[in-house]
Amino acid sequence: MKKLFLLILLFSSLSFSQRESFFGGNVESGGFGAVSLKCTSIKNDFGLLVGGYGGWLIDHQLLLGAGGYGLTTNNRSEYDVKNIYSFLRDPKISFGYGGGVIEYYIYPFKRVHASVSVLIGGGRVAYTESGAGDYFEAEYGEGRHVSNTVFVFEPGASVEFNINEYAKLGIIGSYRLVNGVNMYGVSNSDFRNFSAGISLKFGRF
Repeated sequence: MKKLFLLILLFSSLSFSQRESFFGGNVESGGFGAVSLKCTSIKNDFGLLVGGYGGWLIDHQLLLGAGGYGLTTNNRSEYDVKNIYSFLRDPKISFGYGGGVIEYYIYPFKRVHASVSVLIGGGRVAYTESGAGDYFEAEYGEGRHVSNTVFVFEPGASVEFNINEYAKLGIIGSYRLVNGVNMYGVSNSDFRNFSAGISLKFGRF
């Protein structure tokens, strides 16, 4: 997550420049970073995803970038997971994902405008011990876990408000497709769901 926010800061510091295109004329180039909060459902329970994205903005309308999100709520399976994974004392569900992002803005100079986007990438679903380190640590000891890698495809759309020349507020919605969950007590359908939330963008638009 630290690398993600460093990436966002880098993108938000970019300024526009004039670049020639293959089709003649100049193409304006800039960039931005965004912090996002998304409410969703994980295993039939409320889930809060925190993350962000950023990238290279081409001609004020097309973003090519990357982003990622992590689950911050204490979601659990209704099954008795401890009987299967006995080395986990109090297992909770962990979920994080990221990938490449493409976003297209419709009438970006209007005070209120829209965008459509897609994130394609991957992530991990895991059972981890409550209060332990994250599931990328060693499987045994502090941060014990059971996890597997998943594929994520997330199309979305947003309505955005131009706060000023360097900031935007967005109301976002998306649908998250997840494939590859292969653990006791959870399935792909537990992570496939709609998300809704807000994003705050800073940069050169």
